[in-house]
Amino acid sequence: MKLKMTVLAAAMLVSGASMADMTAAEKWVNKEFQPSTLDKKQQLQEMKWFIEAADKLKKKGIKEISVVSETLDTHVYESKTLAKAFEEITGIKVNHEVIQEGDLVEKMQTSLQSGKSIYDGWINDSDLIGTHYRYGQTVVLSDYMAGVGKEYTNPGLDLKDFIGTSFTTAPDGKMYQLPDQQFANLYWFRADWFARKDLQAKFKAKYGYELGVPQNWSAYEDIAEFFTNDVKEIDGKKVFGHMDYGKKDPSLGWRFTDAWLSMAGAADKGIPNGLPVDEWGIRVAADKCTPVGASVSRGGATNSPAAVYALTKYIDWMKKYAPPTAMGMTFGEAGPVPGQGQIAQQIFWYSAFTAGASKPGLPAVNADGKPKWRMAPSPHGPYWKEGMQNGYQDVGSWTYLKSTPVDRMSAAWLYGQFVTSKTVSLKKSIVGLTFIRDSDIRNEYFTKNAEKYGGLIEFYRSPARVAWTPTGTNVADYPKMAQLWWKNVAIAVTGEKTPQGAMDNLAEEMDQIMSRLERAGMKACAPKLNPKVDPSKYLSDTAAPWKKLANEKPKGETIAYDKLLQAWKEGRVK
Repeated sequence: MKLKMTVLAAAMLVSGASMADMTAAEKWVNKEFQPSTLDKKQQLQEMKWFIEAADKLKKKGIKEISVVSETLDTHVYESKTLAKAFEEITGIKVNHEVIQEGDLVEKMQTSLQSGKSIYDGWINDSDLIGTHYRYGQTVVLSDYMAGVGKEYTNPGLDLKDFIGTSFTTAPDGKMYQLPDQQFANLYWFRADWFARKDLQAKFKAKYGYELGVPQNWSAYEDIAEFFTNDVKEIDGKKVFGHMDYGKKDPSLGWRFTDAWLSMAGAADKGIPNGLPVDEWGIRVAADKCTPVGASVSRGGATNSPAAVYALTKYIDWMKKYAPPTAMGMTFGEAGPVPGQGQIAQQIFWYSAFTAGASKPGLPAVNADGKPKWRMAPSPHGPYWKEGMQNGYQDVGSWTYLKSTPVDRMSAAWLYGQFVTSKTVSLKKSIVGLTFIRDSDIRNEYFTKNAEKYGGLIEFYRSPARVAWTPTGTNVADYPKMAQLWWKNVAIAVTGEKTPQGAMDNLAEEMDQIMSRLERAGMKACAPKLNPKVDPSKYLSDTAAPWKKLANEKPKGETIAYDKLLQAWKEGRVK
């Protein structure tokens, strides 16, 4: 018999919440918000709380709010479905705009500079945590929830269930943002091709080790060479050993700021980010907060040997092993390409593409709907050492500016909690595969359906996930500094400058911005640049910036995928 709370049963929950609103809540709970980690009675209790909190704001004249997020499947679902649910249940209309990430960062920058927020709430990457902390214009959620926002904070919010709050916590130990969606960049490969005995034998004969999941960049390069130039064709189609993108576009910056340098090993050890030198190559002082430089001559690592190596490999691999069209593609254009069936592996693949790459009928999906591909941790470069950040994890998070009138901000906070609530978050996780709650990841739905997702569930259930982290607090002004990356990387891709020349230029421009921020002052932890000295003073074999290695291509190392999965299931990183 279908479990369904009757209107009469729902009425018993009402006391203050209007019957019409509870009827709407019951409709949504039954028709849309399934499955959930809560039972239906608990879901309706949670919805009752939202209705009553919204009523207080409606009495203050709040009828409509505007929020914004970037273009991800998760946010499209929020915009089209959850905003409508929120309006029907609470009576507050939400205009949830979905725009390109570059546009969103620009609008955030405009709001911070003008002191007037364009939106009532923002889903803004936690990459800006250092910016929000230093400018002092962002609502400190820890303080808000304990103070003026206490009556608008869901008693069932359960912050300990969120897996990304360490990334939204500033150096002062307070939480500034609430995670809404998360995805990691991982290694993607055609498990069916890697399992072929003939290809395994050929690879072993040529390289002297097993074809498997690469553990280091040497093995990745060998596998890329093998599929592109030895295998060449599978089922009559040209195949490539690598996929990437190289168009001069803001998304080219993310390709690097999203931890590519630390994957090569350019940063110091430290989780969530290297200390004192992070994955952008920015060094902070002993207070772990004051940026002192990006150039090696100031103690940074942006133009260090490891960083130059990272840029060099990115360009070499794209030119040698990726489809020729990759050079002219953006992040969004390149994302679906592996699913089209000609790519053997991709070192830097965002798990946000999982849903798109799992669609029935794609060449990389079996007839039974299960993917022919798998994902695993990305391999690391020769400068990398145990204890360093392994890769990047995007944490799009609810962010509120102090310039927003408090009642409008409180209504947007209500909506932010609604779309991350236990009532809806499991269903949202199934739609977008961008997990934020441990309870969702461990739910029986994903245990039963893990095979559909090519290793994503196992990754998020493993201790490995904590080594994949967003941009950290060393970055003083993300909007200003992020835009330097794509312009400088582009001139290396086109050959206008050498990788060393491009990284020297980038490091110098980052220092110039930090110098301006130092002169202008910031509310907390403004940069205070070190004087320039001979780079040899800082280059070292014990800490970042690391000295150039005599051999940047050690022997390739691989691991069998089954062994990797087993380690995760047993609670080991590897």
